[in-house]
Amino acid sequence: MESQVRQLEELAEKFAHHTAEQTDAIFRGDARTGNRHAKQRIATFKKLRAHGNAGRDALAMLLTHPRMDVRGMAAVYLLRYRTAEAKAVLLEIAKGEGLAAFEASEALKRWEEGTWALDPTEDVAG
Repeated sequence: MESQVRQLEELAEKFAHHTAEQTDAIFRGDARTGNRHAKQRIATFKKLRAHGNAGRDALAMLLTHPRMDVRGMAAVYLLRYRTAEAKAVLLEIAKGEGLAAFEASEALKRWEEGTWALDPTEDVAG
């Protein structure tokens, strides 16, 4: 059990790493590197999701991450599972300026429209 917890923590750390690296690459104007990190972040989320709600709970630890982009990306992926917490994080980020604020407001808009689908309910496992 303890090894699974550590594995999930490592996956959450990997998610944070790839999110931060993607952001940094975007600001350097390096789209190729940014896209590579985005793909790795998505693959990492799929691994977390394969663990069901335990994986989602591990990702939720990032809702208090020091980097706004990491908090925001975790919140985007957790909108269905941790709606109130995720929306609160995104609303706070959306008040700011820049890329993270734009992404947060767009995620909230998609959520309200009902078009958000990063973690569909049919994939929920115990």
